[in-house]
Amino acid sequence: MAVPIVRRRTAALAAGLMMVASGGVVAAMSTTSASAATAGCSVDYSVNQWDSGFTAQVTVTNTGPALTSWQLGWNFAGNQKVTQGWNATVTQTGTAVTAASLSYNGAVATGGTATFGFNGSYSGTNAKPTSFSLNGVVCGSGTGTTPPTTPPTTPPTTPPTTPPTTPPTDPPSGSRVDNPYAGAKGYVNPDWSAKAAADGGQKIANESTAVWLDRIAAINGTGGAMGLKAHLDEAVRQAAGQPLTIELVIYDLPGRDCAALASNGELGATEIGRYKTEYIDPIAAIMSDPKYAGLRIVNIIEPDSLPNLVTNAGGTAGSTDACATMKANGNYEAGVGYALAKLGAIGNTYNYIDAGHHAWLGWDSNLAPSAQEFLKAAKTGGATVNDVQGFIVNTANYSATVEPNFKVTDTVNGTTVRQSKWVDWNQYVDEQSYAQALRTLLVQDGFNSNIGMLIDTSRNGWGGSARPTGPGATTSVDTYVDGGRIDRRIHAGNWCNQSGAGLGERPTAAPASGIDAYVWVKPPGESDGSSTQIPNDEGKGFDRMCDPTYGGNARNGNNPTGALPDSPLAGQWFSAQFHQLVQNAYPPLS
Repeated sequence: MAVPIVRRRTAALAAGLMMVASGGVVAAMSTTSASAATAGCSVDYSVNQWDSGFTAQVTVTNTGPALTSWQLGWNFAGNQKVTQGWNATVTQTGTAVTAASLSYNGAVATGGTATFGFNGSYSGTNAKPTSFSLNGVVCGSGTGTTPPTTPPTTPPTTPPTTPPTTPPTDPPSGSRVDNPYAGAKGYVNPDWSAKAAADGGQKIANESTAVWLDRIAAINGTGGAMGLKAHLDEAVRQAAGQPLTIELVIYDLPGRDCAALASNGELGATEIGRYKTEYIDPIAAIMSDPKYAGLRIVNIIEPDSLPNLVTNAGGTAGSTDACATMKANGNYEAGVGYALAKLGAIGNTYNYIDAGHHAWLGWDSNLAPSAQEFLKAAKTGGATVNDVQGFIVNTANYSATVEPNFKVTDTVNGTTVRQSKWVDWNQYVDEQSYAQALRTLLVQDGFNSNIGMLIDTSRNGWGGSARPTGPGATTSVDTYVDGGRIDRRIHAGNWCNQSGAGLGERPTAAPASGIDAYVWVKPPGESDGSSTQIPNDEGKGFDRMCDPTYGGNARNGNNPTGALPDSPLAGQWFSAQFHQLVQNAYPPLS
């Protein structure tokens, strides 16, 4: 049985406003558009949709007098529900929807445009709106008469110049909601955004990505990068009184990443005291500042740590002495527990524990022990299950969110898909099915029933010309799986700077049952590790799994690594990889 392992890389950075787009890997994406020409305005309403969800991009052109603020209204013809908006305050009552300008985009000159977007859900048909009104004027009518499809309450002719500071459904500052991503903008890290835009990634430069606090110095900022306080201050500015989610990767455990070298950390195996007092305590002190109480702060807790204790701390092909040491001294569990308790005591934080990925913990022998390990850590160091809002899978990895062309229950010529070389007796073939099954088990074992799951989709799109369009040939179970799988890695245990990978689903709230969000925790363009030895003062070693000439090891079935050449240290900008991710994005960038 293969027990592959994923690595997380340091990340940095992002800013501005989140422009989320979502698409589906379950069904082919379709695009529709509608335009309504008017004497005072025209509206372009474009949609990317999949089985039960869609993303709408709306552009309003002002063909009348200059505006200082605006409010667009329309009615849905079906059962569409808005789940998240950006660049406008989007509200819905029944079928009626209004989108009001924010403080920074209310002024629109004659001939100028304003653009906003939203995510939504639907069933049946997703009929496009047939009529719009701008500040009470029906688009196309040239009058202020309320159209038959206008919302029940006529929009004011002059809406407020700024939206309400707190939407009616949002809780008081400092308290938690069930899903921190629902109805919230996502923080765009200025550091990452600038790099992406400068390297030809203007179409994604306003996506939300996580900020990685990968060493003590990162709390105050290193190498010109912003520190935690600067990021939180910027998040408050971006929020402009609206709900905003900012993701922070808590990643500096003693003996960090014990089964790899590329992302080893600065603290030795026994330095749990420093972890608490020099790392977690200062982070908690900054987060606790009352001026940040209106933010939704999501903490991604220690990628790789607890999964390594399950599979790589003795008795398996992936075992290492370093992982055995961390299992014996208990400092992974002590550190995770301390982080959960300390950060969980802050009323507007949300802790999500890293839970590996399906091709790491998805086997029968790994899944149940993993759930028990997570529960143990969540009850260590003063933590309780109430300090855990959920779990994240596929962090900084490449596993497909959904494999559309085969299921684990499929059979070819009497042989099950589980018996294929790629699936290797795993119970799951993709991240979404794994995340949903793990969530069920975690609740059964004692976690709260409202926990949610996150899936890192930053690099698992696997688009481009090599993407399969249907199942493989039924010559054998291997031709069936290999010909149809969208994950085109040589082996599911390969994790470093993978050749052929593309951007995945854009950050999206509540995309499936039990899934709080698709997220970009690994900022696209940041290296997983160096392809050769590079001296550094960050504690990062050279891992042969980042070397494209390496023939592999027991963890990846002695297969080639599939890594891109000429890669820099983990967390540093890797332009060649970034261009590949953009080129192979799925859904494609428009």
